Amino acid sequence: MQNDEFHRIRRLPPYVFAEVNAAKAQARGVGEDIIDLGMGNPDSPTPPHIVAKLVEAVQDPRTHRYSTSKGIPGLRRALAGYYERRFGVTLDPETEVVATLGSKEGLANLAAAITSPGDTILVPNPSYPIHQFGFIIAGASVRSIPATPNEDMLRALDVAVRHSVPHPTVLIVNFPSNPTAYLADLDFYREVVAFCRKHNIWIMSDLAYAEIYFEGEPPPSILQVPGAMDIAVEFTSLSKTYNMPGWRMGFAAGNRKLITALTRMKSYLDYGAFTPIQVAATAALNGPQDCVEEMRTLYRERRDVLIKGLQGAGWDVPSPRGSMFAWAPIPERFAHLGSVGFSKLLLARAQVAVAPGIGFGEFGDTHVRIALVENTQRLRQALRNIRTFLQTDNASPVVLEENAP
Repeated sequence: MQNDEFHRIRRLPPYVFAEVNAAKAQARGVGEDIIDLGMGNPDSPTPPHIVAKLVEAVQDPRTHRYSTSKGIPGLRRALAGYYERRFGVTLDPETEVVATLGSKEGLANLAAAITSPGDTILVPNPSYPIHQFGFIIAGASVRSIPATPNEDMLRALDVAVRHSVPHPTVLIVNFPSNPTAYLADLDFYREVVAFCRKHNIWIMSDLAYAEIYFEGEPPPSILQVPGAMDIAVEFTSLSKTYNMPGWRMGFAAGNRKLITALTRMKSYLDYGAFTPIQVAATAALNGPQDCVEEMRTLYRERRDVLIKGLQGAGWDVPSPRGSMFAWAPIPERFAHLGSVGFSKLLLARAQVAVAPGIGFGEFGDTHVRIALVENTQRLRQALRNIRTFLQTDNASPVVLEENAP
């Protein structure tokens, strides 16, 4: 029996990044130096004081046993302390916070906990894949809305409520967003919260990039809006803030009913992260925060190098105000290739890997996502390669076919 006979697997389309990944592996297999700006995988080491706390904790054999699924008390208190300092939001660590194995796991498990087959879920398009597929796996139907935090999204919400059957039950928001790098302000969140309270819609906010911002005020939390705690839960992560992606440490915070549902679901599925990781994560949140500013400065420098270099190469890409990504419109003469075709051509001709926008939803097919995950020297090499490519390549279909995996 083949996997595609299973109902939930049938609902998952082919992994669109696989085609570019295969081409990347093929190129590396013949010795090409590929500069990988595709995956949002931080390249900097975890700060030493966090690693030291992990090493210290792992020396205690008591930490080698099963941990606590919802997170050790000190870790949940540390997350509540972060929300108090950063956003002025007071959380009860016992009932309004749960630790997750990265934000991705939390999003998927909460989707499974609160979704009935056929529910209508409102998800920005383009957006991070788990935002829609967590609910699709759970049996829901997804209705796409614009990803921009402005009147376009608000109008789409109104249309969705009036014309969706059944009535929408959940809205996803993600600012600073992956992949588009859009930022939202509190005024926008106030309108979203008021609308969802009026129409009895839960809000799931993905705030994984809260600390990666470059100009202006720091990105707010939706939980800062009065009344948001009645309907909203927010996911955060240590992956990007503290360069801890492989540690798989995240959180959900907010509405007690949603946190209780996620906590109960997790109690059946996992025993929590390895206790020394939770202890180290506590040290990250409670300890010195200079490393966060250093991380922010690093990404700002890389962003400035990337955007200036792309503009110099004739590729006009908006400068992101937050996140670790640039959302780059495909140059007009390559538009007919779509995002997968253009990504493969860029890989073949410039030895630069990017993420095709269609992987984040069909409305992303006019863009590619460029991650700031290489040092400035490698970025400049990528930019030289891209400039040469743009000056010499005419995007002929023959070229694309020759380099297809």
